[in-house]
Amino acid sequence: MRVLFAASEVAPLSKTGGLADVAQALPKALGRLGHDLRIVTPAYRGMLEQLPACRQLCELALRGFSFKLWELAPERGGITLWLVDCAELFAREGSPYTNAAGQEYPDNATRFGLFSEVVARLAYGLGGVDWRPDVVHLNDWHTGLAAAWIREAAPAPACVFTIHNLAYQGNYPPAQVAPLGLPSAWMTPAGLEFHGQASFMKAGLVYADALTTVSPTYAREILTPEFGDGMDGVLRGRAGALTGILNGIDGDIWNPETDPWITCRYDIEDVEAGKRINRRALRKRLKLATDDGSLLAIYIGRLAHQKGVDYFLDPAAAIDRNGLQFALLGSGDRALEAGFMEFAATRPARVAVTIAHDERLAHLMEAAADILLMPSRYEPCGLNQMYSQRYGTIPVVRRTGGLADTVNDATPAALEDGTATGICFEQADAGGIAHGIDRALALKRRPGTWAELQRNAMQRDFGWAQTAGRYSELYESLAGR
Repeated sequence: MRVLFAASEVAPLSKTGGLADVAQALPKALGRLGHDLRIVTPAYRGMLEQLPACRQLCELALRGFSFKLWELAPERGGITLWLVDCAELFAREGSPYTNAAGQEYPDNATRFGLFSEVVARLAYGLGGVDWRPDVVHLNDWHTGLAAAWIREAAPAPACVFTIHNLAYQGNYPPAQVAPLGLPSAWMTPAGLEFHGQASFMKAGLVYADALTTVSPTYAREILTPEFGDGMDGVLRGRAGALTGILNGIDGDIWNPETDPWITCRYDIEDVEAGKRINRRALRKRLKLATDDGSLLAIYIGRLAHQKGVDYFLDPAAAIDRNGLQFALLGSGDRALEAGFMEFAATRPARVAVTIAHDERLAHLMEAAADILLMPSRYEPCGLNQMYSQRYGTIPVVRRTGGLADTVNDATPAALEDGTATGICFEQADAGGIAHGIDRALALKRRPGTWAELQRNAMQRDFGWAQTAGRYSELYESLAGR
């Protein structure tokens, strides 16, 4: 089956979060099932220079802008990549969505609205490309308008829209979407109008044939006012089209036995010896004290309210109370960045903060740590808790969304039957984290139990094969209909 997979970021070329990892790994897994895929993404600054083998396929004129479509042909077993090139819109300093100062680009509605329209044109065979998909798979609000444009075509390919994070909706006032030339019929409560604004997320929710999100628990949660971010009514109206399909991780990249970015590779038989060497290397790199008696905790990810990272700055969170060593890698909210830098400055031997995206350091942290802390207020899926289990790093997580689906709590019964892989706590606050850390410390004092917990975690299979199989079944059902 021919599938056009559209995403605003694709690792390793562009990445701000888990969407990029999914956009890299899921198409690869679908390709192994025999599907013919094209990944389409914007050509951000410097990407074409990284890919000299690209060839130009076609050129489109749209709403006063000129777009070139470049193709990177795959190596054996790979997936074809299409890059939508408009330097005026995409070749900028900063991230895909924000400038170097962390401020959202004021024309993001135009940037991703036009990217969505280009995707739609490719989907229904315009632009001179001799390839037309049976299914278009859209991801998050950046591609939501493509679902509406595709619905305008006849015959239209089937359309899947995946919600990676419902809180980010791409809602813009009418003046900002005016350059997009959207049909007035769309701007109704039954269409993409949302409290007087045009919502790119709602466009995907309303106009796609099928909706998915990235874990079963999150699929249930977003039907409620607590987690629905104002879209719960829309989603309840489309509940029959909504499926929760758990994300996977790329076992070729996240594998302590073969990882080129860690100091000492290890397997399930020598996990503690391998971790000891990696801890030594991480402490040296981050200038942490050499203290084999303290628990080493890490956090890797965005610094955002969603993630609950502000709880770490509260002494009740037990980083101070239990004398933990703590390493943080991430970026995001500028106030949180400043708060963590100040936090680390007062505890230089025990706390290290790196404000960056550093893939190599992330791998070393996973290989070195005892525990990963993920106190998310909500979590659509999460990937780091799966990476951690692969590396024998015990996740300590709030029981929500994908965290609830991927971490088996170390209850007495689960420890007894060998299914425990981590620690879950219920309350999204500093006390909840403190409770989780206290439980981790208690288990760490029982070496045999801790080693068994690590073995259980490392044996979990979070590969993409099952996820790809679920999507393949969905594609087939839509194409058949």
